[in-house]
Amino acid sequence: MSNAAEPLFTIGVNGAAGRMGRRVVALCHADPDLQVSAALDGPSCPLLGQDAGELAGIGRIDVPLTDTLGEHVNCIIDFSSPEGLVKIAAICAERQIGLVAATTGLTEEQRNLVLEAGQTTPVVLAPNMSLAVNATMKLAREAARILKQVPGGVDVEIIERHHRYKEDAPSGTALKFGEIIAGEMGQTDHVHGREGRTGQRPRQEIGYHALRVGDNVGEHTIVFGMPGEAVELTVRGQTRDSYVVGALLAAKFLSRQQAGLYSMEDVLGM
Repeated sequence: MSNAAEPLFTIGVNGAAGRMGRRVVALCHADPDLQVSAALDGPSCPLLGQDAGELAGIGRIDVPLTDTLGEHVNCIIDFSSPEGLVKIAAICAERQIGLVAATTGLTEEQRNLVLEAGQTTPVVLAPNMSLAVNATMKLAREAARILKQVPGGVDVEIIERHHRYKEDAPSGTALKFGEIIAGEMGQTDHVHGREGRTGQRPRQEIGYHALRVGDNVGEHTIVFGMPGEAVELTVRGQTRDSYVVGALLAAKFLSRQQAGLYSMEDVLGM
């Protein structure tokens, strides 16, 4: 009888042919508690049929890239597209497969469709899986709570940088920072860039500025500007692996959960 421990969780990767998906395959395969059991992408992907491990640069793992989900999958990690996420969320809900939803740029309708999956299966939905980003979100909340007492008011600006291929702007992470801060400080207007004679800056707004440059994997700076002083919080991603590490932690977290909606705050015990 073999004494080898069974994998804690079998993982399906949705968007496995993409930049993020390939890193999920690689890091998941390297984790002794996890096993890549499915690699998915869209039906029009020209790489269908190829081995997911070879695509990820780690050698053959005997998991072909396919457009349909087979059996023996405990959890899906999704870094695909809004349309791809909605499609896989419906499958996860029907088959009660855990879902780590890491795709951003969702419309309100698409987000609601993903949230519906939480009625029948455990779902982690987060705009950013990075541990450093989520720690910075906690710091931003605390800074907003303290600085809202400044008599002269606080100006909040959020600056984000991403690679030239990112399709949504501002990033879901930037919007989440704004949501957190507004929840503490009460801003009601969210302004995306400025141009022309905009007049004096209103007290109730948060400004967002999106840069798309080179191969930047993700950088966010939150500026709290006050009379006579300022506070800046900056978090920079050096590689995509930081997001994958968080997604794998989220998958392990889901292995212990009942159906419902969870955040990275739940995953990290914050």
